[in-house]
Amino acid sequence: MKNIIFGALLLILPSLLAQTKVLKNLKFAEIDSHELKLDLYLPKTQNPPLVVWVHGGAWRAGSKSRMPLKDLVPQGFAVASVDYRLTPVAPFPANVHDIKAAIRWLRGNSTKYGFNAKKIGIAGASAGGHLVNLVGTSNGHRQLEGKIGEHRDQSSDVAAILSFYGAANLMTILHQSTPHGLSVRVPALKLLLGGEPNDKPTLAKLASPVFHVDANDPPLLLIHGVQDHQMPVNQSIELYLQYREKKLPVHFEFIPGGGHGGPQFYDAKRIKMTAEFFRKHLK
Repeated sequence: MKNIIFGALLLILPSLLAQTKVLKNLKFAEIDSHELKLDLYLPKTQNPPLVVWVHGGAWRAGSKSRMPLKDLVPQGFAVASVDYRLTPVAPFPANVHDIKAAIRWLRGNSTKYGFNAKKIGIAGASAGGHLVNLVGTSNGHRQLEGKIGEHRDQSSDVAAILSFYGAANLMTILHQSTPHGLSVRVPALKLLLGGEPNDKPTLAKLASPVFHVDANDPPLLLIHGVQDHQMPVNQSIELYLQYREKKLPVHFEFIPGGGHGGPQFYDAKRIKMTAEFFRKHLK
């Protein structure tokens, strides 16, 4: 049976690869001699909808090269995987400014690269999940918009948010964390905010999606492991409840026994769910 499956994959793989065009290291902005780049994955279909991917890494590590949504591309989605300034380079809100600049650049270059940027979706995992929650719930927020890039006439709004095990409330995250979670989260938050959240409450609230939710926010899909010892599942629950209170479209996909990431988050079931979510809201 394994040989049959492997043989089938060998037959299918070239077809899938032929449906994908990858453009690496497209520069979308530069600040203080720091070049910001993205990778663009394009299907062969004309005018595909666009999803922006934001990587994790505790805000201080990671790269656009790790993009787990490649299976969306053969299904007719363009995906842009973006880099942003990490916290050893620049603290919050630089990361949000960079992601919004990437969205504006993508809108400004949609005709050149052949994707549909009228409605853009955004997805990310872990710290990237936090950042997409924040970018999506802060559409039009002047303080978080930033002044990065050359396409300031373009909107940075997104029309749908997918967060894999992302943070939502930096004022409660440490109280919810396990000892292991604290060992990761405390130093990461100090780099992000310049101190612990209780020492920087105004900045911590600005960086917390739950404080930005309003009646105009885009649909949200949350996917979180119940046994996540790095990012408390209560973070996604808080954001889910805020959406429910505002009667906004939201779905929470619990993964029983799921930890902080792993292949089950990007298996056939969740990729299908992801594709259906974005197909519905990026029409």
